[in-house]
Amino acid sequence: MPNSSSISDFLLLAFTDTRKLQLLFFCLFLAIYLAALLGNGLISTAVACDHRLHTPMHFFLLNLALLDLGCISTTLPKAMANALWCTSTISFSGCAAQVFFLLFLFSAEIFLLAIMSYDCYVAICKPLHYGTLVGSRACATMAAAAWGTGILYAVLHTASTFSQPLCHGNAVDQFLCKLAQILKLSCSESDYFREAGIIYFSICLALGCFVFIVLSYVQIFRAIFRAVLRMPSEHGQHKAFSTCLPHLAVVSLFVSTDFFAYLKPHSLFSPSLNLMVSFLYSVVPPAVNPIIYRMRNQELKDAVRKMMS
Repeated sequence: MPNSSSISDFLLLAFTDTRKLQLLFFCLFLAIYLAALLGNGLISTAVACDHRLHTPMHFFLLNLALLDLGCISTTLPKAMANALWCTSTISFSGCAAQVFFLLFLFSAEIFLLAIMSYDCYVAICKPLHYGTLVGSRACATMAAAAWGTGILYAVLHTASTFSQPLCHGNAVDQFLCKLAQILKLSCSESDYFREAGIIYFSICLALGCFVFIVLSYVQIFRAIFRAVLRMPSEHGQHKAFSTCLPHLAVVSLFVSTDFFAYLKPHSLFSPSLNLMVSFLYSVVPPAVNPIIYRMRNQELKDAVRKMMS
């Protein structure tokens, strides 16, 4: 039986076998990719260049935009190339790199969303201590922790997965390389269950971040609806709350697509549905997040408009 050392490439699942539909998918992917590059690029440039946006919230938003750019650049270019050239292969090293970057970017984004919920909580519920709790050094430390944890997590998983012997073929039932799909090709059941245990532990950590976000917003809504005058003015309270609404929408989009991908009933299992769900949670959030933030953040809209004019 072949092992991982004899596998030079993997076979990805195509969205369609019809040539005209492949070209249609290529155009759709290209439009989404360009929109995501434009939206996240404008946000990153505006936050970096406009001194009025040098605040903790916009600093975290800059990090989120960079993660979204990396995420969509990891998945869509290869899918576009396969659709354009009628291929479905990806090299062994390319697959390993894709798994690494997806694990790194998704895990870092989960931690970053939790940090952003903490930022909203402090801004709404503890405004007098905001400068102390969310200062520039604290922001840099939390962002570095999110990125560093994501890199460590990705290195451990990628090294553990691709060091295992693979003897169940090289077909990956997705349009991208996913950790769970590679594990199905493993020869050793003990290695498979060990890595699967690490995955379930990681899911528990993600659920922990989700619970932290929910608890933060419970406190935020309690502070808002009780009308506790903890901020200098009603305008300041409304401004802080309006900056939290886009984050809540982004968290809902990210979590709902991820949960449906991993917790959907087995009766709904089908290759085409899994393909669309993977596309939904890996491509749609990075493209939609800039639109959500620009709709609710007036300062960001003004900065982008000024930069473009």
